[in-house]
Amino acid sequence: MGDVLATYYFEPREDTTPEFAAQAIADEQTTGTWTDLSTRTDYVKRLDGTVKSVEKCGAGYTAELLYPEEIFEKGNIPQYLSVLAGNLFGLGRLNNVRLVDFRLTQKLCDFPGPKFGICGVRKMIGTDRNSRPHVGTIIKPKVGLNPKDTAEVAYLAAIGGVDFIKDDETLTDQGFCPMKERVEAVMQALDKAMSETGRTILYAANVSTRADKIVERAKLAVDCGANAVMVDVLTSGFAAIEALRESSIDVPIHVHRTMHGAMTRNEKHGIAMRPLARLVRLAGGDQLHTGTVSGKMGHNPEELKADNRTLTEELFAADDSGNERRLNYVFPVASGGLHPGKVHAELAGLGINVVLQAGGGIHGHPKGTQAGATAMRQAVDAFMQGLSAEEYAKTHTELKLALEKWGSS
Repeated sequence: MGDVLATYYFEPREDTTPEFAAQAIADEQTTGTWTDLSTRTDYVKRLDGTVKSVEKCGAGYTAELLYPEEIFEKGNIPQYLSVLAGNLFGLGRLNNVRLVDFRLTQKLCDFPGPKFGICGVRKMIGTDRNSRPHVGTIIKPKVGLNPKDTAEVAYLAAIGGVDFIKDDETLTDQGFCPMKERVEAVMQALDKAMSETGRTILYAANVSTRADKIVERAKLAVDCGANAVMVDVLTSGFAAIEALRESSIDVPIHVHRTMHGAMTRNEKHGIAMRPLARLVRLAGGDQLHTGTVSGKMGHNPEELKADNRTLTEELFAADDSGNERRLNYVFPVASGGLHPGKVHAELAGLGINVVLQAGGGIHGHPKGTQAGATAMRQAVDAFMQGLSAEEYAKTHTELKLALEKWGSS
């Protein structure tokens, strides 16, 4: 057996040494408590958490802790989180504490992982890893449209050039736009677009709901034609991804991270995006929002790049017999305030194995949704050809109008 390595940033209370604070985290998350115990026996001691290192980091400290593999229940993500990110956030001797990252043993990584991942989604669309990034969009406005108008927006985006269309995080099965009617209308429109363009366009219907209903809802969406599904992972739970991955639906799972900022935004306290990304990959998500280097949401570019590497690095799982296999890569999604003028910055920073997802940056184009989608594709083409967006815009009207409205940064 090995150990699970967890990294934390913390700021101890003024009367607490950093070494004591780090050990307090290790104790709280494994076998310890605030006082001596008559129930503690020698055989329990092997499950103690230990402090590997403590180093000064800005106003606080970074600690690496080791947790025995045996303390984790293999295959139980909720229990993993209870150890890695449990009661430590309420410890009185810590002013701030943040789970930065963790590394499981191969045995504890024994999950099926993404069914499709980057390669599978690219195969569906008809692009290879070195061809170009994918362009996606969100139906806007995020709520309010009826099924007929939703389908029209999807059609215009599709013929304009997007590869991927999805519902927004707040649209599920409301009365003004029932999911069944919406999916049927959208897929009818996309079938028309695909016959006209010869391209495959994915549509991810948001199936987020209570745990015992999500697979049923996803099956309904797929029966109505959806060729992808979407789940809000933090409001639905990681088990929602697992349930969808292990169900009979055979379509990619697009994972939205709505609510993540409540955990990730404070660089001193909470949970960083990287641990969440690792768990999404284990659970079986095929695509995951990780953020942008130039968009509207708060972001740390270097942290974001490392988050994306978490989704695309080699990750091996081993079962109880020691059999080893590699988990598929997750397709990172850059989304939040993107428009054609930001494409160069995104691709220069994140590489081309990414989905560039623009909502307002497509539907807010001066000439409408179709032109907005075309402008995004033109910006991608410019980057792939080694040209600036401004140079390419000289001969591409849609891109020119987008840059005139939003600029190039």
